[in-house]
Amino acid sequence: MEIQLSMLGVVVSDMAAALRFYRLLGLEIPPGDDEKPFVLHRMGSGVTIFFDTVFADRYDPDHVMPAGAGYRTLFEFYLGEDAAVDAKYAQLTAAGYHGRMAPERTSGPYAAMVEDPDGNVVLLTSDDALGAAD
Repeated sequence: MEIQLSMLGVVVSDMAAALRFYRLLGLEIPPGDDEKPFVLHRMGSGVTIFFDTVFADRYDPDHVMPAGAGYRTLFEFYLGEDAAVDAKYAQLTAAGYHGRMAPERTSGPYAAMVEDPDGNVVLLTSDDALGAAD
């Protein structure tokens, strides 16, 4: 069997704050999930994203939340059109989330980057990086 990516897990420090960001991003997560320690959201693409406040601490005794302004991952959310990237970036930064890169044409996709409340970087794109012109 070929290996498959089934889920993307996001360890969060404050579930309500994290879900507020991802709802504003466009994920339809029920409001009642804010008080849960673990929230699972299956997207139309088939990828499941989960938000967690307990698993790492419970099963990894060496787990520490990263500190500082660096990041090691990018969560890419495909929005389809340049104007949608512009609008979502404007909406998120107007709501007080830190924009790391304003929308621009990169060497791959048209893209922007915004931090979620835990410092994870969300990449907003409008076209496939593999198919974009250099």
